[in-house]
Amino acid sequence: MLPIILSRLDEDQAQDVVSINLTGKSDIADAMIIASGRSQRHVGALADKILRDLKDAGYGTVPAEGLPACDWVLIDAGDVVVHLFRPEVRDFYRLERIWAPERYEPASSDAAADGPGAPSTDAGEDTGLPH
Repeated sequence: MLPIILSRLDEDQAQDVVSINLTGKSDIADAMIIASGRSQRHVGALADKILRDLKDAGYGTVPAEGLPACDWVLIDAGDVVVHLFRPEVRDFYRLERIWAPERYEPASSDAAADGPGAPSTDAGEDTGLPH
């Protein structure tokens, strides 16, 4: 199911496609896909084609919410949950930061430690960290 959905999103030029593994994070699904369409019409077309592809692949009629407005369409395909957004709506809700915060945290704590009162390291001092 996941390859069918990802292939459709790629073929129809969905933007900023993110696939999140939910194993161990949630019982609702095994994976979540978040993607943007360029407009309400694009979001609606993406959703419609995903629903048709899943039905053609034998998954039956898959429930979807938000199709009339197409600002945010949720497709609940059982093992895979798909969120399709207009860019402004996606930026407002930021689901990626909720479900995969590890992707959006700084790579190191150095940036946070460089603020006022942070300990400084002497340029000649070997901290054991790669430079």
